[in-house]
Amino acid sequence: MPKKLKMEELNRLSVDEFKHAKKFPIVVILDNIRSLSNIGSVFRTSDAFRIESVYLCGITATPPHREIHKTALSATESVDWKYYKTTIEAINLLKDDGYKIISVEQVENSTKLHDLQVDKNCKYALVFGNEVKGVDKEIVANSDCCVEIPQWGTKHSLNISVSVGIVLWDMVLKLK
Repeated sequence: MPKKLKMEELNRLSVDEFKHAKKFPIVVILDNIRSLSNIGSVFRTSDAFRIESVYLCGITATPPHREIHKTALSATESVDWKYYKTTIEAINLLKDDGYKIISVEQVENSTKLHDLQVDKNCKYALVFGNEVKGVDKEIVANSDCCVEIPQWGTKHSLNISVSVGIVLWDMVLKLK
């Protein structure tokens, strides 16, 4: 039976090492996320995949907050983050800096995640929307493309923290 690894055997980076490590050229944008647990989970996943930054927009809460910390497990200290009053402000700044804006949303003619082609020389900003309303229509209209996670069950959506994990896993594998 395989031996479960101890924490010290996992060879994890310290917060300082993480801050100085090369990151995947990905920014996660949270467009008006209500749930503090979802926000914390996104930080934790963003740390796991060593992405550049998390942009918190609109009503999305910011650290420090006890409820965010419960699921982030201190990832708010390792992952860089910024707050913007509006999501459009964040994506316009990223576009000006050469990022390709991808909204993760179920829209007409969306690209299925497994069909998404990535350029290893490109920087990406992934927009994840509100738990009820999804990504705002204005943001979808200003995106370079929209990506959808295929689903085959009776439900029509995934929890945002699950979606972030799936999309980041796929993007990081394609960028490696």
